[in-house]
Amino acid sequence: MSRPLAVITGATSGLGRVTALDLARRGYRLGIVARSGTRAAALLEELGEAADDVRADVFLADLSLVAQARRAGREIAARYGRVDVLVNNAGLHAFSQRITAEGMAEMTAVNYLAPFALTHELIGTLSASGPARIVNVASEAARHAGGITPAADLRNTLPYTRRASMALYGRTKLMTIMWTGELARRLDAAKVTVNCCDPGFNVTALGRDLPGAAVVQRVLRTLGVGDPRKGAGIIVRLATDPAFADISGGYFSVRGARPLPCPEPGRGEQVQRELWSQTVSLLDRTGRTGAA
Repeated sequence: MSRPLAVITGATSGLGRVTALDLARRGYRLGIVARSGTRAAALLEELGEAADDVRADVFLADLSLVAQARRAGREIAARYGRVDVLVNNAGLHAFSQRITAEGMAEMTAVNYLAPFALTHELIGTLSASGPARIVNVASEAARHAGGITPAADLRNTLPYTRRASMALYGRTKLMTIMWTGELARRLDAAKVTVNCCDPGFNVTALGRDLPGAAVVQRVLRTLGVGDPRKGAGIIVRLATDPAFADISGGYFSVRGARPLPCPEPGRGEQVQRELWSQTVSLLDRTGRTGAA
């Protein structure tokens, strides 16, 4: 392939949609991981209108299920000879507990476990394509996680209230930042770099479960608040800007790409290694039970 290839999750709306359009305009071929074939078709049409000679492929997967994330990763690796950029953008803020068919908390699965599994399936292809980049979309909400106990938090399926959901959402994003740091230590940065970002406040479908969310979104868009183009900007910078070519393991703010520290509960290398180990153990168990 003469043009670079970017794989994006959560590209049919919000930050992912804007990121996909920007990368298409820059000449990237796109691999779109989407849950809805209808919404993916709409995105393909929009991409065709936005960029000349756009090339994009769709891989259908429900990223609340680790098995489907793994399958999508294998399909992508089999389809392409190279992958230059992987953007793990798909996210969910669930305001009450929902348990997946694999027995996991849906928010943990979508925000952390599925990206981990998808990336694992693509590491070989990314490394062979080097220099390649991985961009993980985290959140400022990670500061409100309150703490992290990897073994318990990964497996926590207890009910929770809407008020408590913010800390749990933040914990999944803290896991994303921690995983980014540990993955960077395990990769050869000359072949693959991995960074994450806080995209700031954006009006997207992330909080679609909240009553009245659609009305709030329309009002905020009318007022010009939370334009996702700003949040997508930091994602695209990490994916394409030569200034980040040799940086790995970083966490960057939407505000001028300022480096941010991992929030304290998950900052240490020991707890990050523990999260990695517990994640691998959980996903291995999921595979042995026939879910993958």
